[in-house]
Amino acid sequence: MNPIGSKIKEIRLKKGMSQEELAEKSQVSLRTIQRIENNENEPRGKTMQLICESLGIPIEELLDYDKKEDLQFLMFFHLSVLAGIFIPIGNIILPLVLWLTKKDKIQGLQKVGARLLNFQIIFQAVGFIIFMAAVVFKIMHKGNFISSYGLEIVFLLASLNGIAAIILAVANRRGKQITYPSVIPMIQ
Repeated sequence: MNPIGSKIKEIRLKKGMSQEELAEKSQVSLRTIQRIENNENEPRGKTMQLICESLGIPIEELLDYDKKEDLQFLMFFHLSVLAGIFIPIGNIILPLVLWLTKKDKIQGLQKVGARLLNFQIIFQAVGFIIFMAAVVFKIMHKGNFISSYGLEIVFLLASLNGIAAIILAVANRRGKQITYPSVIPMIQ
């Protein structure tokens, strides 16, 4: 059974539209609308876009239909960043594994996960660059301001990252889908 057809029918009925009205408004044949709503066909591409525009809904609403809302998982997903405290690049590995296994099953995880991973990759790269710069300056200049505080800066950044993860976890547990800023979108 295709839940997208059921969702289209549910939304159409809530809006007080008949199948004929939806077919006319979307410029999709009545028979196609009937097949979709009876779960005989799945709308794709242009048909999906036309139906969604006619119903006044974003395509994501239909695509997320068979996904469940799991606020507790989103909370643990944000807390998985803390794995970086115990495992080098654990702040990327654990969230990546969780995201890849659950992104098609939990509402909002696709976007939240992509943003979290993009942020953590950038964060890890910046932390590594600061650490390496501190090591190089320590070797070359026998300890100046940058090399003396390079490690402390990395620990401060890691602490801020952990605090952000906890704040975001609590917010997501309360139903607010707040996530990391979109810095450089490498993962979509």
